[in-house]
Amino acid sequence: MLSACALIIFILEAQLPPLLPIPGVKPGLANIMTLLAFFVVGRRGAFAGLFVRIILGSIFTGNMMSMTFSLFGGLAAYGAMLLALKLIGNTIAASISGAIAHNAGQILAAVLFTKTLQIVYYLPILIISAVATGLFTGVICAAVIKIIKKRSEGS
Repeated sequence: MLSACALIIFILEAQLPPLLPIPGVKPGLANIMTLLAFFVVGRRGAFAGLFVRIILGSIFTGNMMSMTFSLFGGLAAYGAMLLALKLIGNTIAASISGAIAHNAGQILAAVLFTKTLQIVYYLPILIISAVATGLFTGVICAAVIKIIKKRSEGS
């Protein structure tokens, strides 16, 4: 169910006009579901959900080329979120870490694909946006987790 929600959010977000006139800057709202999955179904379930979202998202949006970039970014984000949750245990820190790692992973994919290092100069701009978007999605995810915990305690 989390994969389906993430996929719907991903597809809807792809239809939105860019927030900023900077290519590649998106809120990454589907990552809320990936981070939430760590708490609801564990790390293996979160990984499976992320993988399903990347594959189906690329198929449904008709952009198979983006699958490589999404895989690099998604796997980097997953690893960063897993590490941050293990070391820090904070949803917001995990979200920001994941957003930064996602952008770094996509830059790595771009460097490998284009065989040019000049793309790396774009990374600081993406890191700044990742901190903002990661904070936003982390706050939302933390609020959702709080609601889930409150409801499970009440039942």
